[in-house]
Amino acid sequence: MTEQAVETREKEPVRAQRDGGIGWGLRTAVGLTALLLIAPTVVVIPMSFSGATTFEFPPKSWSLRWYKSFFGSEKWMYALLTSVQIGLLVAVAATILGVAVALGLTRSRFRGRGAVRQLMMAPMIMPGIVVAIAIYGVFIRWQLNGTAIGFVIAHTVLALPFVVTAVSTSLAGYDRTQDIAAATLGATAWTTFFRITVPQVLPGVLSGFAFAFVTSLDEVVVALFLQTPDIQTLPVQMYNSITLEIDPTIAAASSVMVVATTLVLLVPQLVRRERRTR
Repeated sequence: MTEQAVETREKEPVRAQRDGGIGWGLRTAVGLTALLLIAPTVVVIPMSFSGATTFEFPPKSWSLRWYKSFFGSEKWMYALLTSVQIGLLVAVAATILGVAVALGLTRSRFRGRGAVRQLMMAPMIMPGIVVAIAIYGVFIRWQLNGTAIGFVIAHTVLALPFVVTAVSTSLAGYDRTQDIAAATLGATAWTTFFRITVPQVLPGVLSGFAFAFVTSLDEVVVALFLQTPDIQTLPVQMYNSITLEIDPTIAAASSVMVVATTLVLLVPQLVRRERRTR
């Protein structure tokens, strides 16, 4: 055994001990972060089953009264239906536009591509209140305030960066030689796109769709500027409920939002895991 090999073997326990310490610290940090993120959920969901007439944690009695109040209220159900409808339209529009933008930025080479990419990310980076004021000022001139199409356009602008990021990540590992092989076999550009490209980047597309829907479903700042008495999303109704009146029904509404958001975000993960299993 050479002197270098002996030295390497002597250093292995030290390296393993150091890596183990780093791993333990990383796991601790991840655990604390996860605990901090789920803490509001741990509080709000039990509160939604409280039998008290006001907010109470931990609940002294259990009841479904606030869920009955939520699902039995016309204004809450109208707000929920409005949010779901707008969210689905936003998810479809943002996904179509996001896939097109991601393909253009990934496969094209032109001057200013980096600037265009940064511009696409602007709604994600800029403060929400700044974006809301800008959209409000423009939509007043276009007479889109208080309209469903106005909500869809505004939320699509906010959701587009998430779709572009998710799809671009999937396209980063895509092998373009498959397109060349398909073309040599007589496949058209559209056939290649739908039968080769889309199936391989489908997890990214589904993730973008889910993030776009959740972004629209949870968005409140822009919605507060665009709302009217005739059209209000669920986050706006929740905001009004907590500021104008102390209504514990908001705990049930929050729990429904948390569960719905979690389920939507889990779908792409389940699809990705199924594809890996296959």
